[in-house]
Amino acid sequence: MTYSAAIAYLYSLQKHGIKLGLETMAALMARLDSPHRRFRALHIAGTNGKGSTAAMTAAVLQAGGFRVGLYTSPHLVDFRERIRVNGTMIDEGCVSHLTQQIRDVCRQDLSPTFFECTTAMAFQYFADSSIDVAVVEVGLGGRFDATNIVQPAACAITTIALDHQEYLGKTLASIAAEKAGIIKLRIPVVVGRLDEEAEQTIERIARERQAPLRRLNRDFRTIGSSTSWFDYQGANRCRAGLTCPLAGRHQLDNAASATALLEAAEGEGFPVSDDAVREGLRSVKWEGRLEIVERCPTVVLDGAHNPAAAAVLADSLGEMLRERPQGRLILVFGMMRDKNHRGFLMPLRPLVGEVVVTQADLPRSATVPELRVALQDWLPSLHEAPVPADALALAKRLAGPDDIICVTGSLMLVGEVTAIYRGCGLSPVRG
Repeated sequence: MTYSAAIAYLYSLQKHGIKLGLETMAALMARLDSPHRRFRALHIAGTNGKGSTAAMTAAVLQAGGFRVGLYTSPHLVDFRERIRVNGTMIDEGCVSHLTQQIRDVCRQDLSPTFFECTTAMAFQYFADSSIDVAVVEVGLGGRFDATNIVQPAACAITTIALDHQEYLGKTLASIAAEKAGIIKLRIPVVVGRLDEEAEQTIERIARERQAPLRRLNRDFRTIGSSTSWFDYQGANRCRAGLTCPLAGRHQLDNAASATALLEAAEGEGFPVSDDAVREGLRSVKWEGRLEIVERCPTVVLDGAHNPAAAAVLADSLGEMLRERPQGRLILVFGMMRDKNHRGFLMPLRPLVGEVVVTQADLPRSATVPELRVALQDWLPSLHEAPVPADALALAKRLAGPDDIICVTGSLMLVGEVTAIYRGCGLSPVRG
């Protein structure tokens, strides 16, 4: 099987949609001889922040001398970004081989989804690569997510907010219960910044499962106002003089959660030194999250796609605008059709000078006419450019040197713009 044929096969599995449940995944793992049992894992769930937390955790472990697998989703440009060992993406040959292997064991009686198949691929690749530990980001929810087949050394839940309500429930308590499904009997769990309803739900489930619980700003915290210089205070460890290149005050919470997760896992055979924590956080890379890719005007890429993430983004953009009193904010905006468009834009609306609506090359994307109907009487200076490259070019024509252009609303849109900056083409389908 060629790489292009493998990718085409994987995306053909999207016809199965999203099926929450572990039965297919358990059967698939059994047919592959249980690769997920050949390495230890750290498991990370949450509405927002779980990808950044996973990237930080993996970077620190690698700096500490461990051989580390990192599984995240979705990707920005290249499918292979989802599966990495010590920061290096899985190569095309391995994708081809593993796709064929998984296809063969499925035979005619097992029909995995796209995400189940890619998760199985990641776990098989990690086992074949003889990693010491995998850092595994949950795809959707937690309880019935395909990644929940792992038995982790420790787990983390970063944030809880309203998102994917059609699968996870319509209240914070119900969403928290789904995400708390990753909590295992007597396995330590770290939780980030939660509101009272979500916190109470997770505390109850942790108590029922006798899982030691560590909470942000009670059992661990960061001290500092930005990621450029901060300290960590944990239950057993204090780490001073830390820095992280990921921008935004919210990344302090993610850095705290990652460091606390590693602290919780120390007793399970993953000790990391102060130097490893310092080097890992200093060197971490995580594209498309408040990422500045150009100056004069400043171009920021941020994959926020729900109202809670938009509020965090608005806080960071507001801080940037205060440093340039003559500057305006120009949004290049696109979202999936099933998202809350006005709810997302509400915290950004007071900051916005002009908006260019566009759409990612994906069937789920809201079209420019759909966005115009939803937003035209509600946002100032609405412009249209259906192709993201044209939308970015239009925003640059509208912008002065002190202005900020922010591309946001969808990780898929951010991925297409990332591809423009990388100077490469996109695959015809994305997931």
